[in-house]
Amino acid sequence: MSNSEKPGPLSAILEAIRAKRERKTGTGRDIAELEAALLADIETFDLDAAERRARREYLANSGAGMTDPTLVFPEIAPARPAAKPLEVKVAEVAGAKTAEPPPKKENNPEPGSSFLDQLRQRAEVRQREIHSALAERTSINEAIDQALKHLFFYLHELVQQLNIIKPDVPRDYPLIEQFELNQLSWQEGFADYRTQSQSAGALVELVTFSYHLSGSTTLHVERDGPSVERFRAMIFDFGLPFTYKEFKNERSYVERAEFEIRSEVSVSARWRADFSKGVITLETRNLERLGSALYNVRPQFVDQALLDDFGRLVLGQPNRFRELAKR
Repeated sequence: MSNSEKPGPLSAILEAIRAKRERKTGTGRDIAELEAALLADIETFDLDAAERRARREYLANSGAGMTDPTLVFPEIAPARPAAKPLEVKVAEVAGAKTAEPPPKKENNPEPGSSFLDQLRQRAEVRQREIHSALAERTSINEAIDQALKHLFFYLHELVQQLNIIKPDVPRDYPLIEQFELNQLSWQEGFADYRTQSQSAGALVELVTFSYHLSGSTTLHVERDGPSVERFRAMIFDFGLPFTYKEFKNERSYVERAEFEIRSEVSVSARWRADFSKGVITLETRNLERLGSALYNVRPQFVDQALLDDFGRLVLGQPNRFRELAKR
């Protein structure tokens, strides 16, 4: 682009000088001063800056403002919620009524945002659900762990005292008919626990409590025919120590048998964590009677009252353990 094509202060000055010379109305001094000022303006005139300014004015008037260097464009950040600017605008309108959102254009979603926003919202909801379930499960597991630790410390102290006292346990264990094991006393007890692996959290998952009762009497029981094998299997399942003698006929069939059963009962109670159900399962054997029993106890109810009544139950004293365990 040539200087003649650029209207501006330079052409105006040249025209003034030309008019002044033609009219000869000015003095030589004035012309000299004007020429000096003109030369100074020419020296300081920035042709490139003038060209850039003219170019900006042309682009602004023609609507091509996207090339304006003053415009700031957002960065591409997928992790940043697209709805953030809308939230700011709503917050700025204090006290205004909530405007209804424009109808969704299902067939024509907004470019680059609508579909991804829907997926992002679903992912955020799912993540919140997962985090909430994980936090709840962690809380339940920790409650079970703490309850089992409390239980172990109590049972460990209990067996230490009872191993010294060796009290009588006034409980009768009916066997069959008029036969029962009774007049038993404490011999020895033991408490232990087991934890998960370190990778699984090292939570306490099992507390075992066992003890042995013994009496001075021996039961002599005689059974005959098919009941011999059934009776033998029963006392074997109860864990009772016994000996027996079979009597067979000439065809080698057992006609009858005589059993001698010592008054010794092994009792066990296994408190097992059921993390999936959020409860503690108590499996007992020969505790209140010969055989097994099952209880489900919530960890928050493993308190001092329940443990004390469990101790009374072990010693055959009046207690409310069943009632407390069902809370």
